[in-house]
Amino acid sequence: MYPYQITSAEQYTSVYRNSIENPEKFWANIAQYFTWQKAWDKVLDADFEKAEVKWFAGAKLNITENCLDRHIEKLASQPAIIWEPNDPTEHHRVLTYKELLFKVKQFANVLKNNGVKKGDRVCIYMGMIPELAIAVLACARIGAIHSVIFGGFSARSIADRLQDADARFIVTCDGAFRGAKDIPLKAIIDDALESCPFVQRVIVCTRTHTPVSMIKGRDVWWEDEIKIVETQGNPDCIAEVMDAEDVLFILYTSGSTGKPKGVVHTVAGYMVWTNYTFVNVFQYKPGQIYFCTADIGWITGHSYLLYGPLSAGATTMMFEGIPTFPDAGRFWDITQKHKVDILYTAPTAIRSLMAYGTSYLEGKDLSSLKVLGTVGEPINEEAWYWYYENVGKSKCPIVDTWWQTETGGIMISNLAGITPHKPTYATLPMPGVLPCLVDETGNELIDNGVSGNLCIKQAWPGMIRTTYGDHERCRQTYFSTYKNMYFTGDGCLRDKDGNYRITGRVDDVLNVSGHRIGTAEVENAINMHQGVVESAVVGFPHDIKGQGIYAFVIFNGMHVDEEHTRQDVIQTVSRIIGAIAKPDKIQFVSGLPKTRSGKIMRRILRKIAEGELNNLGDTTTLLDPGVVEEIKSGRL
Repeated sequence: MYPYQITSAEQYTSVYRNSIENPEKFWANIAQYFTWQKAWDKVLDADFEKAEVKWFAGAKLNITENCLDRHIEKLASQPAIIWEPNDPTEHHRVLTYKELLFKVKQFANVLKNNGVKKGDRVCIYMGMIPELAIAVLACARIGAIHSVIFGGFSARSIADRLQDADARFIVTCDGAFRGAKDIPLKAIIDDALESCPFVQRVIVCTRTHTPVSMIKGRDVWWEDEIKIVETQGNPDCIAEVMDAEDVLFILYTSGSTGKPKGVVHTVAGYMVWTNYTFVNVFQYKPGQIYFCTADIGWITGHSYLLYGPLSAGATTMMFEGIPTFPDAGRFWDITQKHKVDILYTAPTAIRSLMAYGTSYLEGKDLSSLKVLGTVGEPINEEAWYWYYENVGKSKCPIVDTWWQTETGGIMISNLAGITPHKPTYATLPMPGVLPCLVDETGNELIDNGVSGNLCIKQAWPGMIRTTYGDHERCRQTYFSTYKNMYFTGDGCLRDKDGNYRITGRVDDVLNVSGHRIGTAEVENAINMHQGVVESAVVGFPHDIKGQGIYAFVIFNGMHVDEEHTRQDVIQTVSRIIGAIAKPDKIQFVSGLPKTRSGKIMRRILRKIAEGELNNLGDTTTLLDPGVVEEIKSGRL
């Protein structure tokens, strides 16, 4: 089925060597298995100095033809998406490839009827329902650029993103169900739009039947718009011819400065990369049921719930709810019900389920599982063994996948059952990925058994092309730290056998439950509280989330009630960024450890937060060394 699927460890070694020695020939060979309207003139053109990369230049295609149309001949009646609702008593939905293509064309015509054209940015803010997948693919069909915003972000965060992308069109829902919560999506969008008068149209899909305000001339119902297309006789919607390097989507991610970065991915390279990595890492076999638990609001949902699986003609599961609702057995119920073959989830989810013990696994038939995967952050050893023994019954290989929003798809991982897994290690690079470790000064560490900063030396098809509207920021962030290398921002260890283990962020970015949150962004939000003078935020080890958020806050005047003030600060952060960025601990302090030039020594705060009180290093250079003792004694 997949002529480019690697089937043995020996083959991995030779394929990997070919991909590094002759990348152009290698990727041209893989790319021939896709549908192109015109072949490429040149496979690769890359200049890391300028941060300019082009793959398959001159080629013409549409990604939805590769995800949908090309499968119709053989797979028309095969399920493309199986959707499992938040409430297990509600009936699941199945969309075959034929039905999905029909619905995508239908909604693509809705977009066109509402004035959306090629190159327009469409912001999508929805719960995990099939219509979200349909909206994303419909944008790609007509060449509009989708920018999906996770349904947990606040109005303020949405407004920032809408302004940055200059998005004139929004697709949303009345609300979303997530566990026991109803999230009022449309009301949040309304709040965001108060500062975005340029938005022309909001298309609202019905899910929760929450009463919503609909503004005449701006807001329309999804269902009404579909009816209009039906009265037009459901005209066909020919896929827009796209250039290989046309923008497919913008996805915002947190950086070390406060302003979110719009990571740009383009059509051709991203398609080839997500398909190739999906087929190889998970060792997908036609007809298998593949379940990625991620939300489409994150890159994992883009690459490994939608584009990767659908371009490979797979059956992909989509889940609206959370792992612990109505109880902690929900993943296992879904696995049993749909006979899931491959499960891909986050270490945070595994750790939160571990906390409930194994009773929820008892009596569940998980014998269909063949491959387990983890994503978002490194998995700790205890969680790895729990997952392997209790969920996979010690029979399923675990693929521990390392990659980023910016890389578009998986960069380092074992291939399920082909190359060995090793607890806590992502293990080996994907074909086409040339990792290297460098020390602080940029010297490459050649040997095995070393640790350093992880960089990538060679272009790969799925890589970031720019940050939207600000190419210099992209160059500065990823390509200026080390000459002719892409800098990941992650620390990494390479063992004696050449396996890679990611050790965490080396910049001011936290990894909370697999999601990157910039410390600057959280500090800015805390500082907006009227009583806060200054704050500093660091990460600390957290049993469930991997990393928690510890905030040191200088507060004006005497605290009337510390706990009350804490809740106020938490509320402020939730309102400005969203609940995802809430600090786990807030310690009120009279001052922060600063150098004489006024720079906050976060290194010291990090050590205190981690409980390493005797290992703070040199504090004599501080403006006021006494403040450190006070912070130590007040540690939470």
